[in-house]
Amino acid sequence: MSDSANETSTGVPVCPRHPDRESWVRCQRCERPACPQCQRPAAVGVQCVDCVAEGNRSVREPRTAFGGAVRGRSTLVTKAVVVVCVAMFAARYVVPADVYYYLPLVNDAGYANSFGAGTWWQPLTSAFLHASLLHLLFNTYALWLTGTYLEPLLGRARFAALYVLSALGGAVGALLLPLTANTSLVGASGAVFGLFGALVVVNRDLGRQTGQVAALVAINFVLGLVISGVSWQAHLGGLVTGVLVATLLVRTRRRPLAQRGGLAAVAAVVVALLVYAASHAVV
Repeated sequence: MSDSANETSTGVPVCPRHPDRESWVRCQRCERPACPQCQRPAAVGVQCVDCVAEGNRSVREPRTAFGGAVRGRSTLVTKAVVVVCVAMFAARYVVPADVYYYLPLVNDAGYANSFGAGTWWQPLTSAFLHASLLHLLFNTYALWLTGTYLEPLLGRARFAALYVLSALGGAVGALLLPLTANTSLVGASGAVFGLFGALVVVNRDLGRQTGQVAALVAINFVLGLVISGVSWQAHLGGLVTGVLVATLLVRTRRRPLAQRGGLAAVAAVVVALLVYAASHAVV
């Protein structure tokens, strides 16, 4: 807009966005008049709202160390998973049984070492159900510790992908490796072990301490071998998947298209293994 268009017939400058207002202060960038409502503080003087908006479009969005959107210490995904797990466990005691067992996450949510196309959701929904209070407390505590650390580093979408793929990877391990026939499997342990594995990979890449984390993973895995009723197969499947996904995220951090393509490829392989496992389950 020309200077003449920003002035009245008497030569008084007016705001281009509010022509009824005299504006003697000019934008330091475009030099057009700007009324108090349209002024924004700048390093020197003020800028108009239009110049500020144009400048913001040219600023690159800050990203986390591994390519995710920066959201401070936000852990929305971690909190959501914990809330769903707690809510589904509590629902068992407050919702009538004839209603509870028809809820989407409960009806056939746990899976045995064989399942069909009619119950395809079981490997994922089982990660939100727990067999006992101790089982729930251990998994949600481990999820909270690892999630509140990893989610801000990876970003919400990448962390969610890590969690879901690790949960499905745990199901692959439980289905492909020897398991007691017709054993119903529930719990977030496979996904949690995936987060454990990712934690080791991420800390190693950042040059941070990994020895204690690796020892914790080893101890918990051994406990799964000696304690009855614990599926070490699911732990192993989740751990391997978590390490694989985290390694992919680390090595493609500056290539978002490669990250998305790699995650899609991992998801395709995991789903293919689930389909294979469903038809070749060890019974």
